[in-house]
Formats: sequence, C-alpha cells, structure tokens
Amino acid sequence: MTTRTPLSGVNHPLRGIALVVAATFLFASHDGLSKFLGGIYPVIMVVWARYVVHTLLMAGIFMPQAGLRVLRTRRPLLQTLRALSLLSTSLLFTAGLQYLPLAEATSVNFLAPVLVTALSAPLLKERVTLGQWLAVVMGFIGVLVVVHPGGAMFTPAILFPFGSALGFCFYQLLTRILAAHDSPTTSNFYAGLCNTLIMSALVPFFWQTPQWQHVLLMLALGGCGMTAHLLLTKAFRHAAPALLAPFSYCQIVFAGVLGLVVFGQVPDTTSIVGIAIICLSGLGAAWMQRRK
Repeated sequence: MTTRTPLSGVNHPLRGIALVVAATFLFASHDGLSKFLGGIYPVIMVVWARYVVHTLLMAGIFMPQAGLRVLRTRRPLLQTLRALSLLSTSLLFTAGLQYLPLAEATSVNFLAPVLVTALSAPLLKERVTLGQWLAVVMGFIGVLVVVHPGGAMFTPAILFPFGSALGFCFYQLLTRILAAHDSPTTSNFYAGLCNTLIMSALVPFFWQTPQWQHVLLMLALGGCGMTAHLLLTKAFRHAAPALLAPFSYCQIVFAGVLGLVVFGQVPDTTSIVGIAIICLSGLGAAWMQRRK
C-alpha cells in the first residue's frame, strides 16, 4: 500500500503554472480596479470594500466546514502584526496608484521578495549568501533606474509603493514564522477579519454613497483578491514554490497591459529596463534560495 506524503501531489507543474498565471492576472485586475475606484472614492473606502468582500467570501467557503475553529490561532499577537503589515501594503499601494502608472508601481512593489532576503538575516537568523546580497543590491539599482530624473516616477509618490513593498516584506516574513503554528486558512481568515474590523471603524469618516455600477466593481475587487489567493494555494499543491516563483512576475506584464488598455499609460524605455532589473533580481534571489 502506497503512503501519500504531503508533497506527493506536487507532480503537475503545468497545472501549477497555469494556476499561478491566472492568479497574477486576477491580482493585476485587482490593482487596476483599485486604481480606477481610488480615483472616484477615498482610498479608505476602496480598501474597506476589498477586505469586507474578501472576508465574507472566506466565511462562506470555510466556516460551514470548520466553524469558529478557523480563527483559533496559537500566536494572536503575530497574527495581528501580520494583518497590520498586509493592511499597510493595501493602503500604501492603493494610494500610490493614484499618482503612478500601474506597471511601474507594481514593479516597485515586487521589491518585496528582495527585501525579504535582506531582512531574513537579522530577523530570522538565516544565512544570506554573497549572491543573494548581490540580488538585493541589483533590486535597488532597478528601482533607481525606474525612478530616473525626468521620468514619470521621479516624484515623492514613489514612497507609496516602496512603503508597500516594505510592508509586504514583513507580511511574508511573519507568514513564514506563523507557518509552523497555524494553517494558511487560519492566517488568511484572521488577517481578513482583523483588517475588515479596522477599516469598518474608519470608513464612516470617509463614506461616499457609491453608484450601483461601482458597487459591482467593489464586489469584483474583493472577488479578484480572494480568488487569486485560492488559486495560489491550489497551485502550490501541484508544483513546488521554487518552480512557480518566476511566473509570479507575469503580474507586472498584466499590469502593463491593463495600464495601456485601460489608463493609456506606456512605460518609457528607461522604466522598462528598470522593471527588467527588478524582475531579474527577484528571480535571482528565488533561484539562490532554491539552491540553498
């Protein structure tokens, strides 16, 4: 009788890649909707709608089976810090989209994996090789190329996606720590509920009654985010994370296409070079982590 191991289902790489690519398209669509709605309604209201829909969908999917057990955590303080890190990412990135092109802002946000490499040494006591440090330096050079003098990104607003990347970095580091204590479902549901409660306390001060068509877009906003996370979770059941990591950068491509088609934004040549450097630095960091 054959015994199944936790990784025994990780043998369908093409299926995993397809799911990751679909997830990146939904993430890019989520960001495009955030940019559009943020130009009409306060950022607080847009982020609130995203978390409300996300949390309600998760409750409808998981609570009928698990009940309130899905919220039981062994590390409530770390879970709260993780949720706040994700919330800071959402607020800063959505705010930045109001001033910056979609593709460039997304590429700077993808500095997060490089920042994880840099901070894993002092915070997680992991050994970071010389090659990984070179990938970190390369990532920052890519950002400097994107934010070149005279370019569309040469503005203080660049601090929004950079701050978002830093918040997402801490979110990923805390996710790695909590993986040894709580299930992914508990972590994601806890973060969604925590951020929904925080934003629900703030949204009355920023409320604008939305038009019905915009309500549909807000529902789609939360639906895109929730579905993308589910697709990612399913993708990791079919292929190893190290194999799938490079395909996450498809999100920058989709962001560029949506930025062009929906907002008429075209990155200049220098920005494209900087975006490519950021992608290569992230891919290099992922490849060296896989070798370790």
